[in-house]
Amino acid sequence: MDDIDGLLGTRVSLRYRIGERDGRPLFTDAVGELADGGERDGVATVVVSTRRGPVRVDRAAVVAVRAVPPAPPKRPSWSAVGRLESLCADAWPAQADRQLGSWRLRAAGGFTGRANAALAIGDPGLPITDALDAVRAFTAEHGIAPRVQTPIGGPWSRAVAGHGWVLDSGHEAGAEVAVLVAGLDRLGAASAAEVELAGTATGEWWDATLGGPPTAVQRHVLEPGPGGPRTAFGLARDPGGRPLGVIRAAVVEDHLHLARLAVVPGARRGGVGAALTAAAARWGLEHGARWAVLQVAVHNTGARAFYDRLGATEHHRYHYLVPPTAR
Repeated sequence: MDDIDGLLGTRVSLRYRIGERDGRPLFTDAVGELADGGERDGVATVVVSTRRGPVRVDRAAVVAVRAVPPAPPKRPSWSAVGRLESLCADAWPAQADRQLGSWRLRAAGGFTGRANAALAIGDPGLPITDALDAVRAFTAEHGIAPRVQTPIGGPWSRAVAGHGWVLDSGHEAGAEVAVLVAGLDRLGAASAAEVELAGTATGEWWDATLGGPPTAVQRHVLEPGPGGPRTAFGLARDPGGRPLGVIRAAVVEDHLHLARLAVVPGARRGGVGAALTAAAARWGLEHGARWAVLQVAVHNTGARAFYDRLGATEHHRYHYLVPPTAR
């Protein structure tokens, strides 16, 4: 057909003849990205990359072809979302982490929302009213505000909101946080610039990250030590030895959690962030990880654009819910 070559490289619905029955032709359809299949046994072909795999079709058998919209992205299952959230929590260990069914009650002296919220990713094993009472009691015990972190659109977000809890719009991360994932092979190839990686955080690293020495709580979360995740602290310098940027990396199972990426203002857009991310990715591969995961506030468009360029994609989003009187 004359239309085929003009649609190569696009997603199409292609109808083609597969035989006949009782003297009548039989047809079927293939939907996917269209490519030139070259010749096979002297016959010109095309290939349609469907969700079930590639389908090779003789050009002469094609009876109709039309462009169709891109397939909607497949939403990960809630169990996959819950596993990734749990890995992120393990990579960012709170001082107190108490199990409540499939929820995790977490507290770390108020240092970061992630370490000071009840992570709701499954059945708490109690009626929701009782589970939220347990959240309040736990936070009162540890001197922090009651807060639930839960994936947006999931059953536990709806359940908590159904009991009057509302969006914590005043949180520093904003209304929504995107959880991004990427293959470490691609991230590791982003830059060959030299970066120092160490198993302990130096004074220079703490200065660049926190502006000074850490508190006991901050050290526990960022540099947990024995029993915590395997962690590395990256530092990039200029030729004169002055720090240009830092990153924290932690391996949990087959994922590398990336956090605290920061570049001094005068060195931004110069490849320092990519170099730090690449060095951390290569370190993660050496220690058994295959995928990177990171959490970025949706309103942080600069960071989102940076990670988009490195090949990261959004897996899901989460938000924080608080009692109405806590806003």
